[in-house]
Amino acid sequence: MHYKTTYHSPLGKMTLASDGQNLTGLWIDGQKHAESTLGRRIEEKSDLAIFKQTKNWLERYFRGARPAIAELPLAPAGGAFRQAVWKILREIPYGQVITYGEIAKQIAREKGLAKMSAQAVGQAVGHNPISVIIPCHRVVGANGNLTGYAGGIHLKIRLLAHEGITMDNFFIPRQGTAR
Repeated sequence: MHYKTTYHSPLGKMTLASDGQNLTGLWIDGQKHAESTLGRRIEEKSDLAIFKQTKNWLERYFRGARPAIAELPLAPAGGAFRQAVWKILREIPYGQVITYGEIAKQIAREKGLAKMSAQAVGQAVGHNPISVIIPCHRVVGANGNLTGYAGGIHLKIRLLAHEGITMDNFFIPRQGTAR
């Protein structure tokens, strides 16, 4: 059984999901792949402890605090490769960014591979089921390319600016350009 509730953030309505103990999803209204990892049995239940913890975490984050990701028990559903990518996302410091290529190189090193596809990393980042908390907004393309945010580039820019990242070195690519 999965449970869900909503939270009204400065970015708009968010849906939070849980298995009863862990946070399994957090999607901004209109986000691609929203709720795709939930099963068929979903019950609205706003009084779960994990939802209260998550809302408190989000309130502090949006007020400008830097709550630790480790404060929340997270259980995003995904295969081993996606889990490896999401683990790296959790390690990106507040107010900093990393490229898809840098993540690919890190995974290649960890797996003893000559190289890893940045595009494959982009797919995993784009399917992150716990937006904002697992900070996929902190991943950018090569040379400052602001691409690949399931909630929309406008929200990625708002989140990066919220964290104090200046937009001077970033750009939005024309439609159809690669990462």
